Amino acid sequence: MTRTSGENIRTGTNGGARVAKLAPMEDGDMDATGPAAARSRDKAVADSEPVRAEGDHSGWLKVRQSLQAQLGTEIFNSWFGRIKLVGTEGGVAVHSVPTAFLKSWINSHYRDLLLELWQKEDKAILRADVIVRSAVRRLPARPAEPGETAAKPAPAPSQRKPAQPFLPRENGAARGARSEQEPGFAGSPLDPKYTFANFIEGKSNRIAYAAARSVAEGEGAAVRFNPLFIHASVGLGKTHLLQAIAWETRQRDPAKKVRYLTADYFMWVFAKALHNQTALSLKETLRDIDLLLIDDMQFLQGKAIQAEFCHLLNELIDSARQVVVAADRPPAELESLNERVRSRLKGGVSLDIETPDYELRKSILNMRYEEARRDQPGLDIPEDIRHYVARQVNTSCRDIDGAFNQLLLQHKYSDGPEGFEELDKMLRHLIKSGDQKRVRIEDIQRVVARQFNVARNDLLSNRRTQQIVRPRQIAMYLSKVMTPRSLPEIGRRFGGRDHTTVLHAVRKIEDLMSQDHKLAQEIELLKRLILD
Repeated sequence: MTRTSGENIRTGTNGGARVAKLAPMEDGDMDATGPAAARSRDKAVADSEPVRAEGDHSGWLKVRQSLQAQLGTEIFNSWFGRIKLVGTEGGVAVHSVPTAFLKSWINSHYRDLLLELWQKEDKAILRADVIVRSAVRRLPARPAEPGETAAKPAPAPSQRKPAQPFLPRENGAARGARSEQEPGFAGSPLDPKYTFANFIEGKSNRIAYAAARSVAEGEGAAVRFNPLFIHASVGLGKTHLLQAIAWETRQRDPAKKVRYLTADYFMWVFAKALHNQTALSLKETLRDIDLLLIDDMQFLQGKAIQAEFCHLLNELIDSARQVVVAADRPPAELESLNERVRSRLKGGVSLDIETPDYELRKSILNMRYEEARRDQPGLDIPEDIRHYVARQVNTSCRDIDGAFNQLLLQHKYSDGPEGFEELDKMLRHLIKSGDQKRVRIEDIQRVVARQFNVARNDLLSNRRTQQIVRPRQIAMYLSKVMTPRSLPEIGRRFGGRDHTTVLHAVRKIEDLMSQDHKLAQEIELLKRLILD
């Protein structure tokens, strides 16, 4: 990886950047000011920490200049004043920022724009990554001389394993399967706890579980459901099922070529192969796979990589090789994918995993409790406490794991919560009042159009009359606060608008709501209508 001149990689301080109001205008609106504190602080940082470029990195200087020209000085200084280029390798431009908040905001709101500007300067850039500065390794100041040992490359993004507060014991099957992974292109790492033995079946996941077992056990009928597409919100067991399929298949037939890949890892491997001119060899390796499992499909980006994935998908399915894909939404709602990929994914079977019901949540907690007691024989968490947690934490399996880890910690260092009130305080960040309906942008557009007596197509059009502009801005605002969609995705769903237009609409409505109590009430009413 090439390193920028003068790069000083260090641990960033805590504290997030404040939100600056957007300068770009839509439909004649003129509000474009930002908080003075954020402006002065970020401008000072930007002035004191310029990113210098030399040689190959003149492109980065141009990208920064284009960002500042498109976003305006205030917004640029707020979000990009402290960004630095770590380097470029294998078609990936890696940038660093000092805080996780900045990383999250840039990835959510500006990642597409950053990649677009990079590709204008360098067609070889296929992906733009943003990482936290404290997580950046120091890069060698010069390339290794002949005869010297080259430094090992940084691991792929998906190969960094998060720390787990509590893990069940690794069973023999998992250990055996893990030792049999082939060298070379072995795919993303598998977590030994994600097996069918550790998966709790319930009403919300029963069909997806049955389909996953069918694939892993090699039943002939399973090929008819190809590709198998599993979608669910975060923390409901998609990754667990995909990795369980991989473990089980390898145990049953070690000769089978099984590869589990996150979309992020797939992009990284492909970009590296293109850079190293080994793409043809990689394609041949992928086409020889018997079972391909792709996780987090919603993150697959880049026209070239999506085209290659589509070719791979077609070849594997046409040759009766099984493909299993997981994402956080159904194929039809993966707006970032091109139509050919979505069409192929819709041609198989799409199964949803729903939020776990009380019985399933209780079963998960009981299993975690029994596993923990094997390691801590004296552990005693009363049944009524476990059942109370199962009733209160009603969001996801991951949140239930988090709640149990909290209980473990309390019982290890104290006598545990003294009562249900104390328990509520301990779990307040995990407790949610009731399941919320999954809201689609189309639902928001339909309700807003009906409420303001305009046509839904008018919201997507280029019409700029006040009768259309305000409902459109309200619909964009509601799309931002009621759905997990990014600003570029929302813009595409509103007639192909730019993400800055969406952000301006959001800021405009927020300002109006703070001044106009009646408008704030109308928007609350719209939220209730959308959720009904």
